[in-house]
Amino acid sequence: MAEQLGGAVTDYRSIAAMWIRASLAYPVSFWVMTVGGGLTTALDFVGLWLMFHTIDSLGGFTLTEIGLLYGASGIGIGIADLLIGSVERIGAHVRMGTLDTMMVRPVRLLVQVCADQFQLRRVSRIVQALVVFAWAGWFVEWTPARVLVALEMVVAGSVIFFCLFVIFSCVQFWTADASEFANAFTYGGNTVTQYPLSVFPRELVKSLTFVLPLAFVNWYPCLYLLGRPDPFGLPQWLQFAAPVPAALLVVLSAVVWRAGVRHYTSTGS
Repeated sequence: MAEQLGGAVTDYRSIAAMWIRASLAYPVSFWVMTVGGGLTTALDFVGLWLMFHTIDSLGGFTLTEIGLLYGASGIGIGIADLLIGSVERIGAHVRMGTLDTMMVRPVRLLVQVCADQFQLRRVSRIVQALVVFAWAGWFVEWTPARVLVALEMVVAGSVIFFCLFVIFSCVQFWTADASEFANAFTYGGNTVTQYPLSVFPRELVKSLTFVLPLAFVNWYPCLYLLGRPDPFGLPQWLQFAAPVPAALLVVLSAVVWRAGVRHYTSTGS
């Protein structure tokens, strides 16, 4: 298993390096798009900042506390988007017949799909989220336990978004094009988790906990980092449970991916 994983990482790195060299062949274009992408994503937090010119708190949370939520969610989806965001193009590969070509190569299909057209400029989303998280983290009373929970949150959040990208992109094996459907759960999920879940109904929060576990991306771990009780009175152990839904989603995404590949029928082109 370790040898197979190492081989997959090596293959991914080789394909990604090829696309990085291609993008850096035009340095001006690369840096313009990288900086522009970072500024565009930063507008989300600018909107929150402007909102706090007229209010003192949102859902009982201050701007710095929301900044922690925003940064954590942004880092998670940023890492997933950078590493496997190209998986959303499965529908295009199916329509164009390029998936057939990938399937006959001696490299795992998922590795090829995820590394295809690797875009290093997406790192700007991670950098922007890190800046906000670092600023908000300045106001956190850090302890060794909170540092560990923060690291766990980043890893688990990235894995959760990683799996959601794969799971919902696989819908395109059955439909002509459902990329927007996938975006509703990936980028849409990121938008929801940028805000304190206390602004949403209790039923929605339970759904984001026990059905689509986006609450574990940042909400529960950040409650522990901030030393705040759960506004909905849910068990405190949920604040440490992020690895559990992340692991379950890894298994589910593997099952869905294999089912999608088995269902795939060549275009014949």
